[in-house]
Amino acid sequence: MLYEKYDLVRDAKLAHNYLTRMVDPARDYLPYWLIMANENPAWARHCRVDDAELVASWYEALDSVMKILGTNDGAEVLNGFKTHLLRSWGEHGLRYHEKYPWTMTLHSSFHEMAYIVSALNRLIRNEPDNDEAKTRLRELIRGMRSLVIERKMRTFWSGDYPFEEKIYEFPNDVYLQDKGWDLSCVTGRGEESIRNGMILQPVVETYELTGDEAALDLAVGYANYLIGISRYFNYKGEFFGHVHSAVWAAGGLVQLGRLTGEKKYIDRGHNIYKYVLSISSSFGWVPEYAQWAPPERENCETCCIKDMIYCSFELIRAGFDEYWDVVNRFARNHLSEQQFKSGSFVGVSNDKPDTEDTTWHHMDERLVGGYSGGGEPNNIALSKFRSIAGCCVGTAPQALGRVWDNIMTVQDGKVTVNLPIEKDAAEARVEIGYPNEGYLQVTARQAGPYALRVLPFMKDNLRLTVDGQTRPVWVQDGCAQLADVNPGQVLRLEHNLAETVRPERVRAIDLQVTWKGPDVVAMAPEGDELALYQRTQGEPKRIPGPPPLTPPGTKHWFEAKPTDQKTK
Repeated sequence: MLYEKYDLVRDAKLAHNYLTRMVDPARDYLPYWLIMANENPAWARHCRVDDAELVASWYEALDSVMKILGTNDGAEVLNGFKTHLLRSWGEHGLRYHEKYPWTMTLHSSFHEMAYIVSALNRLIRNEPDNDEAKTRLRELIRGMRSLVIERKMRTFWSGDYPFEEKIYEFPNDVYLQDKGWDLSCVTGRGEESIRNGMILQPVVETYELTGDEAALDLAVGYANYLIGISRYFNYKGEFFGHVHSAVWAAGGLVQLGRLTGEKKYIDRGHNIYKYVLSISSSFGWVPEYAQWAPPERENCETCCIKDMIYCSFELIRAGFDEYWDVVNRFARNHLSEQQFKSGSFVGVSNDKPDTEDTTWHHMDERLVGGYSGGGEPNNIALSKFRSIAGCCVGTAPQALGRVWDNIMTVQDGKVTVNLPIEKDAAEARVEIGYPNEGYLQVTARQAGPYALRVLPFMKDNLRLTVDGQTRPVWVQDGCAQLADVNPGQVLRLEHNLAETVRPERVRAIDLQVTWKGPDVVAMAPEGDELALYQRTQGEPKRIPGPPPLTPPGTKHWFEAKPTDQKTK
């Protein structure tokens, strides 16, 4: 039996389709967050967040996949995202969303500023001479810093005790454009400490990119609050709440520790990561929330997989090479599975005229490449809200880009192949046999030393050849080392590859997970809507047909009349 090979480039192409087509050309390519794939006909609709985090995360996502594909196709859409990103700025250097017919209270959310800072960092990398982006980033960092409360004194029953380190906290999770701090108005999500804490990693990245001391000051002050008096995490890194926020912040803690030499930040970020790893599956299903609901009601937000991959890379940079294995397993398995590869189940109406906020046309084609905001380990429940989520479409391709950039790395003239994922680059061409044959093959295009990373699944009877000639396997720093390689030489790591079935309980489901090397090739029981891990080559996929037509006048929970809290 033959199985499909993991193809990162294919996933990037599909993501490119979604990112360039699930947009509104009449509004400078404003994204559509809200997708109802299970309606018949299916539709997409604008909502407030389109012009908040999405214009930032989709800029990063599209930039990532365009670089993977080596294409300029989509440049007009990318420029549209940039146009949105660089407008709608206001008091304290904060970015607000535009006033659209579907928006009400105009505000800036610190949760969303994390995406804005991250996108500005990328924009400056892409365009080092973009003074407007530099100014916006500089003012946003200083604006957020000006809004914090600096906690200076602990007034305890036994006396007053000054804090020995800077501690910064935001008074609220939103800042209103017309009222500023209005404590009667909140997002209602709770967990303000960690939701606001999403800014940590992008702000640390700003410091690493630009050397801005204000960014470092803000990051240190908020990190101290987060791992201290917020009391959000216990000493083991466990917490109760939003995984996306927590792991993104954990990556920021690790990065901050590496840059400052403060081991406490690395240790605390590492503990958070290890806790989330313990409640995730071996193949990359990561719960959206920790301990908020019974396991059987939990789902996987693809954003969380991206965060685990990003945090893995930060830990690797801090010296924890064992997490290359996590990156490999999560990327090639559940990150890929949570992407929609087909729209054949979608009901379509190409005759219904689009309105100012809703589109129906060609939804079966446009939603291909989207990512689920609520996947189960063996299934995507199409009938659930967020079966496709705009936030996940903005983050998952960034993970693809980070993985792509690290398949092979070059340092001091040495080429290291870190991941068994196919890539054709100037330094070398990487080919794999997985999951059907146990080999990693590298065709050198650059002279010098090479290193091929040996992951745990490779260790059964490992063999190394160069141009078909057997070489001794010398493993150092987790890699098979070759000192002198000439362009054109073919390096090949081979090993035995067995198919094994391993029981695993995920989301209160007892699964039988079939592995072959690093790949999950089958899973039982099979999902009952959009079944995942149908990886047998040549066999037709079981994809549900279009749902029954939605009765006219059907109302959804999010269409209830909102509060009349309009900005005047």
